[in-house]
Amino acid sequence: MAQFFEIHPKNPQPRLIHRAVEIIRQGGVIAYPTDASYALACHIGDKQALDRIKRIRQLDDKHNFTLVCKDLTQVSTFTKIGNDAFRLIKALTPGPFTFILDATKEVPRRLQHPKKKTIGIRIPDHPVTLALLRELDEALFSTTLILPGADMGLCDPYDIREQLEHELDLVIDAGVIESEATTIIEFTASGPEIVRQGKGIASMLSS
Repeated sequence: MAQFFEIHPKNPQPRLIHRAVEIIRQGGVIAYPTDASYALACHIGDKQALDRIKRIRQLDDKHNFTLVCKDLTQVSTFTKIGNDAFRLIKALTPGPFTFILDATKEVPRRLQHPKKKTIGIRIPDHPVTLALLRELDEALFSTTLILPGADMGLCDPYDIREQLEHELDLVIDAGVIESEATTIIEFTASGPEIVRQGKGIASMLSS
């Protein structure tokens, strides 16, 4: 049965953030708010929690997985980030973007794209997300909370609790968040390319 924390979307209560991070460290799977949607998350190194998320979303190993980071220093731990990529990510974050980069050895193989050996990276612009990341002091494995067969993510934490209370360990309620896709930017040999236009606007890459 999932716990349910009402956390202020702009001024997160430190006590509740601390308790949420304890749940993550103990192998929990949580639903939490980002700047684009609600998402599922677990500790990056917890295979059982990752498998639970994959089961909830019915994802296979070919899915592009994402790590949520608190800053560029954390990003550089998990990705091979060149100067151009560094400058672009710095200009666009925090914000509703997902960046696809080559993964380093710090990223568990089960999270890397099986062929490309890449990983998605996000630095969301949401106070609750950033508070969780600061308290945890590690990256989070994360994926948008879209249930199998649905086109859009769940936006109301009460609906999330109703549908997933036996699948999750914690639902964080930070109000209703209308689900929007992030903008995905992939870094290739020829440079950065927008592979999905979403909520984030990268005017410097627009043709």
